[in-house]
Amino acid sequence: MKSSLWMLLVTAAVAASCTKTEEAPAVNVQTLNQQFISAWNSRNAVQLDTLLADDVHFLQGEAHYQGKSEVSNRWIRETMGTIDDLRLSVVSTGADANMAYEAGTYDVEVIPSTPGQPRGEGEGNFILLWKKNAKGAWKLGYAQLEGLPVRVKQ
Repeated sequence: MKSSLWMLLVTAAVAASCTKTEEAPAVNVQTLNQQFISAWNSRNAVQLDTLLADDVHFLQGEAHYQGKSEVSNRWIRETMGTIDDLRLSVVSTGADANMAYEAGTYDVEVIPSTPGQPRGEGEGNFILLWKKNAKGAWKLGYAQLEGLPVRVKQ
């Protein structure tokens, strides 16, 4: 009897180990980026903070900010009031169960720093990389922007 029970347990363990495990479906990175763009365009810094990973990195030109606090203060809060209508044009996208990205070009309207000056137009390349944190929530882990010189809006 012990031998039969032992064989049954071994067979069940082998069968369970051979069963294909279900991987979590890849996230919809377009939805993540739309949440980010909507929060940015509505100037909702608090919502943007909730989208950042604790160890987020931001790169633009010579600037490199690291960590949620620095990225929030030096990129989001310092930049948010200087641009309107952030738009992305996606060229490349990819996702798996733990990471997702989109890359392409962006364009924005640049608000003049002094009254009476014309608005500007800014554009450049971007990559936004999202990752799943330990609690299973998707957070922005890396953002890189490479902009062209701002032009006067016609």
